[in-house]
Amino acid sequence: MKKKTSPKRIAALVCAILLAGLYLFTLVCSLLSFPGWQKLLSGCLIATVALPILLWIFIWLYGRFTGRRTIASFDPTDE
Repeated sequence: MKKKTSPKRIAALVCAILLAGLYLFTLVCSLLSFPGWQKLLSGCLIATVALPILLWIFIWLYGRFTGRRTIASFDPTDE
């Protein structure tokens, strides 16, 4: 059986790929010293926190607009 690909699944996969790329880029920035590496390193660290938060907001909004309960739903009456 082929599973249906949902927008939530695609967003989570894109976020995971971006986070893996950010971790690799952060490692490269920390090992190399070139002009402006401090700004790139701090940008990567901020994005490491911001991406999962943005993904949670996307999943929450998706659930609100479709009327379905998602993992990001925080209404205890939906259980």
